[in-house]
Amino acid sequence: MVKHSELLFAPELDQPVRYIERTRNYYLGLGYETPYVWAHYSNVPFTPLQKPLSQSTLGLVTTAVPFDASKGLQGPGAPYNAAAKFYDPYVCSIDENVDLRIAHVGVDRLNANMQDSNCWFPIGAAKRAVAKGRIQSLSQHFYGLPTNRSQRHTLEIDAPSILSKMRADHVDLAVLIPNCPICHQSQSLLARYLEEAGIPTVIMGAAKDIVEYCGVPRLLFSDFPLGNAAALPDNEQSQGSNFELALRLLESAPSARTTVQSPLVWNSDASWKLDYSNLERLSAEEITRLRDEAEKARITARDIRMKSVGA
Repeated sequence: MVKHSELLFAPELDQPVRYIERTRNYYLGLGYETPYVWAHYSNVPFTPLQKPLSQSTLGLVTTAVPFDASKGLQGPGAPYNAAAKFYDPYVCSIDENVDLRIAHVGVDRLNANMQDSNCWFPIGAAKRAVAKGRIQSLSQHFYGLPTNRSQRHTLEIDAPSILSKMRADHVDLAVLIPNCPICHQSQSLLARYLEEAGIPTVIMGAAKDIVEYCGVPRLLFSDFPLGNAAALPDNEQSQGSNFELALRLLESAPSARTTVQSPLVWNSDASWKLDYSNLERLSAEEITRLRDEAEKARITARDIRMKSVGA
């Protein structure tokens, strides 16, 4: 028997980021006294596939938003842009060349790629899967789900709206791709709602703790920075392999709460996981600045929401 003088473990930080804990500590540190209460369920609905993927129409759901130049910076390096938020579900033609952006949500701006939209919207991989006969077709539209802090609004307004749009497009199953922490919660709530309505779902997500805490049927977890849950930047092979994993999960999940982790690695140096909303890495001056920015963003988002949905 060979004896080793020391065990070669991975660094302790090389594990999925605990975003619930990280964001709670962050906002408490900024001076917000009431921690956000995340959605959490004991029971999880589960709908098996009703027919093979090769005979099914697949719908894509994103929390990204079509680019609107009038709403300020939204490209690579753009700061958080509350002015670009949306509060009504939308649809866009699957054949339209839509420029989707993620500057309106709390993605990992220090590490996530904000230029290659394949990182957050796997439309290219999905179309290639259709061309190969892996799935029969994509739905006529893809669907935009608002990043809504109100769980009640998501469940009672947004989810029924998305379901209605999917029914009109004869969707058989759905792939949901969130970006920020709240996006992961919203998409998890939608996944539960769709499953209860008989539409099998899989989430391609990067915030494992939020999705599993809520409780969903299927999660393909990629240990990537928030905002890039679908693929590695500028890497078509990763786009295809991750989307294929999502399809296999739709086919093979034995029951609810089935999580599969993608084998893809973002970076051999896992220290990027310490960056997101980590007050320990910020000076007192930076914390004060971020508090001011957070309050301005909150007011901007509130005003947009009031004009959009009135509550």
